[in-house]
Amino acid sequence: MRLEELKAPAGANKRTKRVGRGTGSGHGKTSTRGHKGQKSRSGGGVRPGFEGGQMPLQRRLPKRGFNNIFKKVYAIVNVEDLNIFPDGSEVNPDTLQETGLVKAIKDGVKILGNGVLEKRLQVKAHKISKQAEEKITAKGGKVEVI
Repeated sequence: MRLEELKAPAGANKRTKRVGRGTGSGHGKTSTRGHKGQKSRSGGGVRPGFEGGQMPLQRRLPKRGFNNIFKKVYAIVNVEDLNIFPDGSEVNPDTLQETGLVKAIKDGVKILGNGVLEKRLQVKAHKISKQAEEKITAKGGKVEVI
């Protein structure tokens, strides 16, 4: 068998429906759109969400909540993630971004106390949880809020 002799199996390729090509085709005259009405016209049909004049669902349901424009979003790093740094090194938002622990600094970096810290580090961050601070100082490290 040669490459040009390859053929799709029976039923794999379906012919496209060609409408408006004469009555003999079975899809002529009204082109499968039926008789008259909004949906039969060119560009006809209703917009998404339109329910025929009935009050649409998105307007029947109540509005809830709001977006706080003053909300601060911190990049979060857990204590266990800091084990990638060598012993005695300084960890700050820039070094966290360089190593890929933080993609974007956003409004600051917050260190959380999840996991076990095995290194003595000098950590500088915008916010630090109590647990994280205890774990860092227990290993002989220093914590500084910037």
